[in-house]
Amino acid sequence: PFPEIIELNVGGQVYITRHPTLVSVPGSLLWEMFTQKNVHSLARDSKGRFFVDRDGFLFRYILDYMRDQQLVLPDHFPERNRLQREAEYFMLPELVKMLAPKLSKQNSLGDDPCQSDPEELSPNTDATRNLTSASAMLPSAVTGGPGGSVTTGVGATGTDVRRAGFITIGYRGSYTLGRDSQTDAKFRRVARIMVCGKTSLAKEVFGDTLNESRDPDRPPERYTSRYYLKFTFLEQAFDKLADAGFHMVACNSTGTCAFAHDQTDDRIWTSYTEYVFYR
Repeated sequence: PFPEIIELNVGGQVYITRHPTLVSVPGSLLWEMFTQKNVHSLARDSKGRFFVDRDGFLFRYILDYMRDQQLVLPDHFPERNRLQREAEYFMLPELVKMLAPKLSKQNSLGDDPCQSDPEELSPNTDATRNLTSASAMLPSAVTGGPGGSVTTGVGATGTDVRRAGFITIGYRGSYTLGRDSQTDAKFRRVARIMVCGKTSLAKEVFGDTLNESRDPDRPPERYTSRYYLKFTFLEQAFDKLADAGFHMVACNSTGTCAFAHDQTDDRIWTSYTEYVFYR
C-alpha cells in the first residue's frame, strides 16, 4: 500500500526517502509503521506527508543508520544522549549500543554544560595523570584530549609541554538598523570580551591581559566563565590563541531586537557571539 518514494515530516523537518530504507531494520518502529496494511492509521500533516512527532534535526542520523546500518557523527558531537534516546524510541537496539559506550570516552564535552566543572574532583587529579602519561611518552609523541592531556615535543630550546583543551571567546554587541535594509548598519564597539575555559589555560594564553576580578583565586584545574580581557579587539584575542597553538573549531551568534527608537524607525539590535578554540 505504500509508494516507492515516501515523504516524512519529522518534527517539522521534511525528509524524502525510499520505502525499503524505512523497513530495512525488522522490528524497528519505522518497520512496524510502514509494513502495516492500514495506511490510514498513520498520522499525516496538511500536505499528506507521514508525520512523526520527534526531533527533526536528529532524525537525519536515524535515517542515515537505516540506510546502511552504520553510524557516522561529526567531530565533537554534543548530543549523543539525545540521539541515544531517539534510537531507543525508534527501537534500534544496535544503534543504542553504538552510542552508549562512547558517552564517557569520546564525548568529552558532555551533553550537560553545567557539568563542566566537577566539584568532587581533586585539583591534583589531572596533574598527576598528566605527569604520568607525559613521562611514558616518547619525545615526539602527541596526545590530544580536552582539558586533561599533555602534548610533548622537543624543540630548539628543549621540551615543550602544553595542556590540550578548549577556550571559548564570547562578546556582546549592539547595532542600529533602519527600516530600509539597504542603509548601512551602525555598529557599536565591543564592550567586553569574555573568556570561558580552564583557569590554567586562560592564564597561559592571555597572561597579564586577562582580568580575573570577577572570579579571583580560582584554582588552576577548575573551570570558569567569568574572566574577561583587558582589551576589546577580537583580532588581538585571536592572535594570542593562534600563537598558543589553538585553532577555531566552532562559532555561534544570535541577534535579538531590543527596542525601536522613539523618534525614528531605526531598530536597535543586540547580538551575542561565541568562538570555540581547541588545542
